[in-house]
Amino acid sequence: MGLQALSRRLTITVPSLSLGGAEGVAAMMANHWARQGEEVTLITLDSAETDTFSLEEPVQRIALDLMQDSQNLFQAISSNRLRINFLQSAIARSQPDVVISLTDRMNVLTLLAAGRMRCPVIISERSDPRHHPIGRLWSFLRKRTYPRANALVVQTQGVADFCRQWLKSTSIEVIPNAVPTPRSPDVPPVSPETLADRSPSKLILGLGRLSHEKGFDRLLDAFASLAADFPDWRLCILGEGPLRDSLQEQINHLGLQDQVELPGWTSEPELQLDQGALFVLPSRYEGFPNALLQAMSRGLACISYDCESGPAEIIRPELDGLLVPAGSVAELGQALKRLMGDEALRSRLSNEALQVKERYFAEKYFLHWEQLVNQVISESKPSCNST
Repeated sequence: MGLQALSRRLTITVPSLSLGGAEGVAAMMANHWARQGEEVTLITLDSAETDTFSLEEPVQRIALDLMQDSQNLFQAISSNRLRINFLQSAIARSQPDVVISLTDRMNVLTLLAAGRMRCPVIISERSDPRHHPIGRLWSFLRKRTYPRANALVVQTQGVADFCRQWLKSTSIEVIPNAVPTPRSPDVPPVSPETLADRSPSKLILGLGRLSHEKGFDRLLDAFASLAADFPDWRLCILGEGPLRDSLQEQINHLGLQDQVELPGWTSEPELQLDQGALFVLPSRYEGFPNALLQAMSRGLACISYDCESGPAEIIRPELDGLLVPAGSVAELGQALKRLMGDEALRSRLSNEALQVKERYFAEKYFLHWEQLVNQVISESKPSCNST
């Protein structure tokens, strides 16, 4: 993919580089463009001490260290005014040709910060706004500020259709996630040949933030219904988040301490996934699940709830994975039982799942972003300057 000779100045804003799909995407984008010779600045509200994703050396990193929780409404208003002022100053210093913001509240703050400057802003919704609550005030601000964006990027057509109801004149682009690039060069590629050489496994894996929308409580209930019949199978949920304690209490209550573990966040999810036989995505809703893309790209037989949005666009049912009705613990249990008891089916789904790497490959993802960035810059000259 050829790029123009003159490098562009691209500024990316994201709340943090700590865990999470959006954070990983921000790092991937910054690193890709830096390797292409672009001048990239990445700004976070959080401090750099919380980073779990690394950046290439050419990327200029600005960490504002302004993520402290507010104790009341007045403090929240004061804190966000401070964030907007610092964010505006950081954006102005980077002198971008375009600003790219990821996640809902960050989009609002970035648009408010860029409002006094002549620079184009592309915002990106990373979850599903039909289901992901951000509070009444933030929802109000989103509807007031999003029309100022030069373009909105979403990950599914369903979200695009929803946003068009209240963004009549804003350009909306659908750009699904790509299979995430491994963070370590030591991660080996996966092929049907390497799958055939893998040691047999009886490990079920989940991967994601330990939060309500990810639905790991439902996965625990489904596994509990089968654990006694499959005593040699284990469940491992990789990730960290606010529901760790309640999930551990649920594991203890269900008597699954010997078969279920919560080892925490991992810096090399691909190597962890390579140890598994099955992967389950039990989410209540999604944006466009990176974890499912990762698991399929590593050749795991996958089960996912048919939730909004994303899984039904990734899994081709019965060909490279299983989709079950959203929210049904009983049907999830039946799908688990089916795959745990059928090695041949697991093997077939595993091999077919590898095709996700061709369907959602990074080059296609960045080609779409290149077209959008170039279009927005060309329509929005001059570049960003303080007024």
